[in-house]
Amino acid sequence: MDDKINFPVYIKYSDNKSWFKINSVNEFEELKVSGKYYSVITYQAKILPDRNFIYDLTYGEIGVKVTKIQYDKQLKYCLENLAKIDF
Repeated sequence: MDDKINFPVYIKYSDNKSWFKINSVNEFEELKVSGKYYSVITYQAKILPDRNFIYDLTYGEIGVKVTKIQYDKQLKYCLENLAKIDF
């Protein structure tokens, strides 16, 4: 595997309900869609399972890679058509 990753990396789950923008080996943003609602949460990896999750996302063990354009299009759709849930 190539250890040199150019961040950000964009991933989505195949059901289109979770989209990820991986900013670094220690941080990612999740755009989550649930019915008429969406949320955007930034996570900081502080424990090993979180870092492993980011690694799995980055190296294709989980989800499907998408482009920045696809991610931005999904985010725009959420902003224009869904209600935001804040945590």
